[in-house]
Amino acid sequence: MRIGIDARELCGQPTGVGRYLSGLLAEWARDEVARRHEFVLYAHRPLDLALDGRRFSLRQIPGAGRFWWEQQLLPRVIKGDHLDVFFAPGYTAPLFLECRLVVTIHDVSFAAHPEWFTWREGLRRRTMCRRAAAAADAVITVSQFSRREIIERLGVPEGRVHVVLTGISAPKVRLKPDTTSERILYVGSIFNRRHVPDLIRAFAALARRRPAVRLDLVGDNRTYPRQNIAGAIAAERLDGRAVWRQYVPDGELDALYADARAFAFLSEYEGFGLTPLEADYSRCYEQTPRVYCGASAEC
Repeated sequence: MRIGIDARELCGQPTGVGRYLSGLLAEWARDEVARRHEFVLYAHRPLDLALDGRRFSLRQIPGAGRFWWEQQLLPRVIKGDHLDVFFAPGYTAPLFLECRLVVTIHDVSFAAHPEWFTWREGLRRRTMCRRAAAAADAVITVSQFSRREIIERLGVPEGRVHVVLTGISAPKVRLKPDTTSERILYVGSIFNRRHVPDLIRAFAALARRRPAVRLDLVGDNRTYPRQNIAGAIAAERLDGRAVWRQYVPDGELDALYADARAFAFLSEYEGFGLTPLEADYSRCYEQTPRVYCGASAEC
């Protein structure tokens, strides 16, 4: 079987959907059954992947990698590649394909909570995701919670929505933990639903009582209405004790997980909480499990 894959999310600094797809590709590269298939990766920029080029070929299609690229440029190339299936790992897909389509919808926050998005972005997501789900031969999602929401809010027939639980990859190097650490860690794109400013304020109260405690925040600010994360840290006079980074590479992230005493994830809505799962796997929870997760899914 010849399988095409939208690989845009692997470009640059992969997070979220990009890490999900990266994990799938790594498993397909190892899996004996998957060896029967050929994969074609489509992206708008070069990809740095350690995959067998005979089984995982790259088709680079110049462009911005956004709506026009997905709906106009990508289908023209796919048409000549004689695919059996096209896999879209991140909510939307080209709407006019001559092959079968499988799409992953991780959650439907844009339909459940439209107030978290600008009207333009919310409309685009609701429209394109609904149309992709309607066109797909199969919809994959990551939890029973998201499956129910996809069926109810997007109107997809139950028989076409399948739950494939998300797994995580073990760190490439097993790190020796810092058993004296008093670090608290948050990892994930920063959305309003994850209440990062509340976490900062709660940490400030703890910091006044424990001089050694530190807070590490990792994630791009995607809030709407916009929240001032740096301003929240400054307002609590936490400079040097609370550090926010928009992105860290995997090796550094593994070290942060290993050294954290606690992982905080104060979310009120998730399709699936991947970073709490990663944190639960890390060394500090072998000794003293402390994962504070408010997600609504079964994470």
